[in-house]
Amino acid sequence: MRRRQAKKHIILPDPKFNDVQVTKFVNNIMLQGKKSVAFKIFYDAIEIVDTRMEEENGLDVWKKALENVTPGVEVRSRRVGGATFQIPTPVRDSRKNSMAMKWLIGYSKKRNEKTMSQRLAGEIMAAAKEEGGAYKKKEDTHRMAEANKAFSHFRF
Repeated sequence: MRRRQAKKHIILPDPKFNDVQVTKFVNNIMLQGKKSVAFKIFYDAIEIVDTRMEEENGLDVWKKALENVTPGVEVRSRRVGGATFQIPTPVRDSRKNSMAMKWLIGYSKKRNEKTMSQRLAGEIMAAAKEEGGAYKKKEDTHRMAEANKAFSHFRF
């Protein structure tokens, strides 16, 4: 246990869209401290989404995709009397967003397009249409919680 709560880091909004959530997403994309490369990947991906989906704004499609991938409940392991149960618990808002971002980025890395921005754009468009790996992960998480809701009285 820690002595006191960890301080919340102040995250500045990104330069192009002036949105804090975009910066958080870019921070998750970033590898080895290369933030400018991560911003380039994200902005290129949004541009690709913009061109492929003419009727909608790229940033709005990204926000819709993030919303579609965000989980409501998750299962957590809990030992009760020698047995381990998967207990469905509601997810905190900050954790919801970070899980959604990590799933989007993780499943876009596993795609087959040539560049990371193309992969990310593909996953964003798929998630906005309620398909793709990240959306499937959310559905699996919810299905798992639904299957184990008999153990919800063990919640802590």
